[in-house]
Amino acid sequence: MRHPIIVTLCFGSALALGACDKPGNVDVERADTSVNVIDESNLNNIMLSAVDPNEAVAYFRRTAADNPDRIDVIRGLAKSLIRAKKNTEAMSAWSRVVAHPEATSDDRVGLADSLIRGGKWELAEATLDTIPPTYETFKRYRLEAMVADSNEEWKSADSYYETAMGLTTQPSGVLNNWGYSKLSRGDYQKAEELFGEALKYNSKMYTAKNNLVLARGAQRKYDLPIIPMTQTERAQLLHTMALAAIKQGDVVTGKGLLHQAIETHPQHFEPAVRSMRALENNVTN
Repeated sequence: MRHPIIVTLCFGSALALGACDKPGNVDVERADTSVNVIDESNLNNIMLSAVDPNEAVAYFRRTAADNPDRIDVIRGLAKSLIRAKKNTEAMSAWSRVVAHPEATSDDRVGLADSLIRGGKWELAEATLDTIPPTYETFKRYRLEAMVADSNEEWKSADSYYETAMGLTTQPSGVLNNWGYSKLSRGDYQKAEELFGEALKYNSKMYTAKNNLVLARGAQRKYDLPIIPMTQTERAQLLHTMALAAIKQGDVVTGKGLLHQAIETHPQHFEPAVRSMRALENNVTN
């Protein structure tokens, strides 16, 4: 007696499944497409951040060849080329992005950045001038400051650096750039302050450490600043300080600092040894 009921139920279930199957095909396909878009978006992000830059360049080149009109792919290629330090190709890629009808102000900032890296300062300035003044980002103002520096427009540079400072929670890089700007102008004390401030935000930033030593050396302060440093960094900074002293004409002090650098380095410190030999040869001659 139970068999007919079971057969009827199974048949009914089959009909129900069949009925769901027909109108559901489109939805299933749409769902699959959505998953693919999400996966591709995630893959693009991974390629931009976690993969070797050259691998990312190869990936985005292949994808751009198959999708030449997709701005997100061309943008990914441009960013990857910057990471791979292929500046000439990056400028070309960013130009393609900016020429796209969906290009944004952020894309123009990206193009300006690539132009600065390629030494095309006038083109970078012209590109930044096309961006509305209402578009205010850290990167935009950092680049504006660098362009103003290149034009020796010091008041504008200081204003841009200060504005950029207020638009980021990690200002070590812009502080280092600002300090170098002051260093190039001969304002060594202010440069020293800015490099020191940069190191408060990022104590591992060796460039700022080296620049700090240069600023102190220019003021004839030949003792190393009290900052975190490894033994190797200490030797390298002593070498920098020695060269700064020699440049100032304080040869005896410089020679003593070179000795310290050679003795401090945990391995053979060839650059300091060469500097010492050159110094001794000049003194002998």
